[in-house]
Amino acid sequence: MATAVFILTAYLIGSLSFAVIVSRAFALPDPRSYGSGNPGATNVLRTGKKLAALLTLIGDGGKGWLAVFLALRYAAEDGVDATGVAACAVAVFLGHIFPVFFRFKGGKGVSTAGGILLAVNPWLGVAAIATWFVIALFFRYSSLACTALLFFPVRRDRSPARADHHGGAGRLAPQGEHSQARRGRGTSHRRKGRFGERMRG
Repeated sequence: MATAVFILTAYLIGSLSFAVIVSRAFALPDPRSYGSGNPGATNVLRTGKKLAALLTLIGDGGKGWLAVFLALRYAAEDGVDATGVAACAVAVFLGHIFPVFFRFKGGKGVSTAGGILLAVNPWLGVAAIATWFVIALFFRYSSLACTALLFFPVRRDRSPARADHHGGAGRLAPQGEHSQARRGRGTSHRRKGRFGERMRG
């Protein structure tokens, strides 16, 4: 039940189309009615309002980050495992593409995907977003820049030692699993110590 609540919440967060929201706040045309018809920062920029485009970019990326951050931070307390957290990431992404609040006509999800990567692994997210900006700037093709993001896969698992050493970055697992794993390893070592003492006795 808790997993379903987290996934639904992530989807609803993703359904907030900031291109439409910001355009209405700036009294701009609906971004789905001109240019590429895609409600995203690139299309909003076609109006000449750079601030509106920037706010759209921040909003769409921020919601991806927020949904995954909340899942990583609080899911473990409610018994949601790593698969449930990964489902939240997919849900917020699908919410952007098929927003329930805007008749399921959403954007491509580039900014949202970048926000998701930032929540999972900040360095990976920064690298992916930087790559998108460079390709979009030099080639002027947002779709080509989107394709570049496919070359930034997320490693969902690491060995416990590496996960602890790097703070668990890059692993879609709720916070709390690492401490539980450390407690489990500590208990195991203590049991082995007591067993060894009995054998020597």
